[in-house]
Amino acid sequence: MTRARSTAKPQQTRSRTVSSATSANGAERQIKIGEAARIIGVEAYVLRFWETQFPFLRPRHSRSKHRYYDEKSLDSLRLIRRLLHSEGYTIAGAKKHIREAGLDRLRGERGELKPAELALQDRNEVHSGQSHGGELSRATQTKLAAIRDELKSLHKLLAG
Repeated sequence: MTRARSTAKPQQTRSRTVSSATSANGAERQIKIGEAARIIGVEAYVLRFWETQFPFLRPRHSRSKHRYYDEKSLDSLRLIRRLLHSEGYTIAGAKKHIREAGLDRLRGERGELKPAELALQDRNEVHSGQSHGGELSRATQTKLAAIRDELKSLHKLLAG
């Protein structure tokens, strides 16, 4: 009996840490789209789509057309993600909200927080169902309205 030889190479694990967008010498670090997508918590194609929808998103492009994001761009992406995913805005609604409230003001609301703190705050908002002002987020209000409608229809069925 001959034994089949394993030709598989041992897997090497690449450790990649997500660091701040500012390097040690104070220069602004440029982050590729894949890493930016991981930081924000979406896929890279979502960031490319958002660029078509939000005109203020203009990452730097290299000669080879690779996208590079700076910290200001990451703050804008975090804002868009929060509005769309946590607060339940549509794209049109998010555009209108940004236009009315001002991009810099909205970005500055949470701009002082570190990425880990931003992720924790997003998670807490989703679990508590509340936005910054203590009121229910738009997504939570929508879910509650759907539950209310379902309860009304169940009540009619039971009464009928």
